[in-house]
Amino acid sequence: MAAVKSINRLLIANRGEIAVRIIRTCQTLGIETVLAASAADLDSVPARMADQVIKIGPPPSLQSYLNVNAVLQAALQTGADAIHPGYGFLSENAALAQACADNNIIFIGPTVAQLNAIGDKLKARENAVAANLPIVPGGSVNTPQEAEPLAAEIGYPVLIKAVGGGGGRGMQVVYDVADLSKTMTLARAEAENAFNDDRIYLECFVASGRHVEVQVLGDGKQVIHLGTRDCSIQRRYQKLVEEAPAPCLNDDLREEMQSAAVAFAQHLDYQGAGTVEFLVDVERNSFYFLEMNARIQVEHPVTEAITGLDLVAQQIRVAEGRPLGMSQGDVIFTGHAIECRLNAEDCQNDFQPSPGKVTRAQFPAGPGIRIDTHIESGITVPPYYDSLLGKLIVWGEDRAEAITRLQHALALCHLEGVESNIVLHQAILATGEFIEGGVDTRFLKQMLDTTPAGELANG
Repeated sequence: MAAVKSINRLLIANRGEIAVRIIRTCQTLGIETVLAASAADLDSVPARMADQVIKIGPPPSLQSYLNVNAVLQAALQTGADAIHPGYGFLSENAALAQACADNNIIFIGPTVAQLNAIGDKLKARENAVAANLPIVPGGSVNTPQEAEPLAAEIGYPVLIKAVGGGGGRGMQVVYDVADLSKTMTLARAEAENAFNDDRIYLECFVASGRHVEVQVLGDGKQVIHLGTRDCSIQRRYQKLVEEAPAPCLNDDLREEMQSAAVAFAQHLDYQGAGTVEFLVDVERNSFYFLEMNARIQVEHPVTEAITGLDLVAQQIRVAEGRPLGMSQGDVIFTGHAIECRLNAEDCQNDFQPSPGKVTRAQFPAGPGIRIDTHIESGITVPPYYDSLLGKLIVWGEDRAEAITRLQHALALCHLEGVESNIVLHQAILATGEFIEGGVDTRFLKQMLDTTPAGELANG
């Protein structure tokens, strides 16, 4: 482990609610913050909260938040000791991590080697095999001629995935060999546009699957897990509702997944916060390794709620070269937590983004309720970035209490001036399937297919 180096000034290379989240922890730790902001975010809530703001470029992400040199120069110009990349943007970018190492700046995340080992999905699969984790049947392909026999061996439907991908981009389901070639072309184009990497691979498509992940923390020597999260409620591969611990899981299966996640991270000598994602085959009561995200996750608050830990503070601690300061036995799980992602989108118009001025933003407060947001009345939601307005997180002594508390909290959420998905969340929570728990990744699509658009109108 490297020598301890305290962070006094931290540059946040991100925006929105995660920037606010990082600033709050830094304030608690007595760390000065510098916000690297695009021209569109110079008057944002996190810009007002940070000790200092530096402009890194015009609104488009490629010229600002995805510009490695602009972020690096901002850190150098402001004398920042460290860069926290948040999630998305450059959070898993090995080039930024290397630039930090070359300039004696702490990158709050894993090492360059670890980022390279898991940022490439094929390398991640290889490392999973080396760590004795089960993986989804599949493999890399370059041409339809290579893909056809592999798809036949796997069995249709198959899933095309981008090697450098994430967030559902570059993912396509193929149900028949007649569609394989044209779908590969589409997936390659999407992957090239999103990741500047058109490589793809095939996987078996598990129709009845749940998306369950395990939060891990490592300091380069020791790795512990912080339990499971269920992220199966997704629309177009984008998570919408997350909860911890994952409900309706066999205890033995849960233990196996947690142990597998730790084994994978230990294989990498992992340092920092990370999430090992699994696909649970509901019909076979088995699981497969999907990928590892080497960063803080959007859904990290539900893990914080059931463990009482500050994951951003843990990231900073490890980045400073300090040991975790806890063992697996020190982690105590209490109650149940659920998170709803509040997005600016028009649920009646194919979920199109809804940028604009927020004329009213009112959020609930009370025991067991947490709001992570960068939105307040009068703020303008720019059209250049994702539509996340904030996250509503609730905690309860058990899952039933958490659901009841979340239903009441959603009724007290009011967002005007832009369209939002609050009504969609209320509809999800009203279904018997959600209340029972353990829905798979098909749930939301099936629900939307049978829900008239008018029922999702904002009240």
